[in-house]
Amino acid sequence: MSELKPGFARDWVEFSDPNDEEEIFKCDLTWLTSYWTCIYGDGCQGVFKSQPFSGCCTEGAMYTDEDDEKRTDKAAAYLTPDMWQFYSEARPKKPGGALRISEKDEDGDRKTRRVEDGCIFLNRKGYEAEGFTGSFGCVLHHLAIKEKKHFVDTKPDVCWQLPLRRSFETREVGEREYSITVIGEYERLAWGDGGEDFDWYCTSNPDAHIGTEPVYISNKYELQKLMGEEAYAELARLCDIRIAGIKDAQSRSLPLFVIQHPATLAAQKK
Repeated sequence: MSELKPGFARDWVEFSDPNDEEEIFKCDLTWLTSYWTCIYGDGCQGVFKSQPFSGCCTEGAMYTDEDDEKRTDKAAAYLTPDMWQFYSEARPKKPGGALRISEKDEDGDRKTRRVEDGCIFLNRKGYEAEGFTGSFGCVLHHLAIKEKKHFVDTKPDVCWQLPLRRSFETREVGEREYSITVIGEYERLAWGDGGEDFDWYCTSNPDAHIGTEPVYISNKYELQKLMGEEAYAELARLCDIRIAGIKDAQSRSLPLFVIQHPATLAAQKK
């Protein structure tokens, strides 16, 4: 189905951080109770037509800070040539040197290296070599599965967070200033001008709104990492109430006064 136009109205909820009454969470209920799911390898067309099997891994991943890069370096050290297409490409130039997995972009910001039109950690579809037994896709994701870990522990921050988006605002009320942590959808618009160049994108596409659980459940661990466990528990409680209300209204054919994600609605009408 066709991607739906972004920028639509949404339902939001706000609540205080259980650990700090001057910290507020502002969460997008329309997104978090949608049925989006990652369909990489199962219908994902890639953000560019020329690279249909590269998903959103074409430009490399921007690191959020030094700790993010160090964690990625640590994970990469566990990769082996049988599972990683670019194992040799990443070898240090000198014995004992650092892995060559990172570079600077045109603005001088640190990111994962781009090799052959994609991230160095992306095994390409159809790649074959003697001794290689890995599969296409992010090798750091495959490492997490192999080590029985969550990919939050092996992938750069931006990779495990997408398409969740955490941003920050401030709000002045009289003489007091509140910090607002916003949890929402990394929709096409959030990419800025670059998002307009994408040939395909998933969050507003009904093809990707086929999950068996709403986002706040299927991405529980990621949300806990972004918010903290106590704040997530409050979010989940509010989402549970919303889902129950929607189901009750639908069962009684009552009008809904909530804004549901249009891609989820379109997928349910297939």
